[in-house]
This record gives sequence, structure tokens and C-alpha cells, in this order.
Amino acid sequence: MRILLVEDDPLLGDGIKTALTRDAYTVDWFTKGHHAIEAVHNESFSAMILDLGLPDMDGMVVLEGLRKASSSLPILILTARDAVEERIRGLDAGADDYVLKPFNLQELLARLRVITRRAEGRASQILTVGALSIDEASHNVSWQGHDVALGRREYALLLELARHPDKVLSRPRLESLLYGWGEEVASNAVEVHVHHLRKKLGKSLIMTVRGIGYRLDRHAT
Repeated sequence: MRILLVEDDPLLGDGIKTALTRDAYTVDWFTKGHHAIEAVHNESFSAMILDLGLPDMDGMVVLEGLRKASSSLPILILTARDAVEERIRGLDAGADDYVLKPFNLQELLARLRVITRRAEGRASQILTVGALSIDEASHNVSWQGHDVALGRREYALLLELARHPDKVLSRPRLESLLYGWGEEVASNAVEVHVHHLRKKLGKSLIMTVRGIGYRLDRHAT
């Protein structure tokens, strides 16, 4: 999953980005609200973590602007503003959840998982597609009843395909979800990850659609 982090505190932003990256997320981090708005209009993200105290505009303006533009991107507000009225205003403006500073990183990750699952219409942290099972909290992957160890980007790629079973995802889209802005991407990066996944999960689960991309076959055995 690709996350848009909007936080102007350099230490806090770096800590959140590091935690998200370790949890197999791809993170694009901005410190200003207008950069975040531009990014949402031009790129695809799974969720946004939005600080309200930004240097160029209030985070509420970012939130309200995106909702007025009909953006359904899950948004988790991160702020030191602890007044109940502020939280109500944020939730009524379209925020999916609210985390007060200071906070526990594991709670932040859990709340992020909740809002992304909710956006997909899922309640359980266990994503099951045929003989494949993925625990999004622990990152445990099981195929045909056997645990499978995956690298960070292998896991991220498999999760993205499993979130859209039987749907063809293009290579550019998968690249954008696996690699953030500024990261160097080899021309065959996605192909290499798919090759490694097939070695671990068999050749039938991930299908190649020539000239387009890849899809996960929910009926694979």
C-alpha cells in the first residue's frame, strides 16, 4: 500500500515514515498542504496521514478541499489539538479517524489498517483469497495451509494483488505502489518480485496478462 504522509515536524515525520516502511508500506512524505493536495490529484494512494498544524495552510483546509473534490481517500488526522470540538469538526468534515499526539506507533499502524480495510468493505485483518491467507497485522502469509516467508516488497506486491483478486493490475501501477517518489526503480523490478513470489507460491497463483500486467487467480490451487 502507498501512504501519503503530511507532517511538518522532521523528527516525527521521519519516525512515522520509518515505522510505515518497516511495516511494508510505501510512503511519500510532504511537509506542506498544497503539495499533498497536488499529490492526491496526480497519484494513487491507499490512505493519507494528515497533520493539522501545517506551515502553509491548516490541515482542515486540506481535508475539506479533498472531500469537496469528491476524494474518497481514507484520511487519518494526526494532531495535538485535543479539544472535543476539534475532533468532532474533523470527523464531520470527512476524516476517517483521529489520533492525538503524543501517540503509540503501533496504535497508529492499527488504526491505519482499520481505515484501509473499511474502505475496501472488509472487517477482518485476515485477507483470504482461495488457498491464500494474509494476516495484515502480523504479515503472516499462508498458502495451501503452509506459512511462507516473504521479503518486504514481495509481501507488499502480493497484498496489493490479493486486495484486487482476478483484476489485472498494470506494471506502472504496481511500481507506483511499491516505490515512492525519489526511489530508483529498475526496469524489471516488478517482474523480479513476481518471479520470486512464484518460486515460493507456485506458478498458478499470479497470472501474467501480456502487454498489460498481472492478476491474482482466486481459484488457483
